[in-house]
Amino acid sequence: MTHVWAPRGSRPRAVKQTEYDWIYLYGAVNPRSGDSVALLAPTVNTFVMNQHLRMISEHVGPEVQLVLVLDQAGWHVSKGLKVPENITLLPLPPYSPELNPIERLWSWLKSHQLSNRVYADYDDLLQSGTNAWNTLTPDRLKTICRTSWLKREE
Repeated sequence: MTHVWAPRGSRPRAVKQTEYDWIYLYGAVNPRSGDSVALLAPTVNTFVMNQHLRMISEHVGPEVQLVLVLDQAGWHVSKGLKVPENITLLPLPPYSPELNPIERLWSWLKSHQLSNRVYADYDDLLQSGTNAWNTLTPDRLKTICRTSWLKREE
């Protein structure tokens, strides 16, 4: 048995996978434009975070200075982090996921694309993560990641 949303008093059946494999999604979204950059990886660490930062920097170009909001995960604050010159990191206070716009996106992807499914193997999981990210349109990203506190001064 697993937990799923259902009308009170009903007992729906849902498949529950009992073996685990992990895919990690590194993502950055511009809440104003819906522009995004993502990287799927088999692990979370400083090396992969450096690759993601490089991808973001190259995507926006050297003439654009951006602020990247992130939590204080170990790979976000590591001394080995190589932050490109056109990126400024804005770490949020500890234990404040509600302030991080990307956390809403992770929740949405899980509930709409990735939950209550069984994955045949690692490659299937990787492909499902890729497909889930590719369903996101700029308008959807703007809607999900919009915040009242994150505004650009004109």
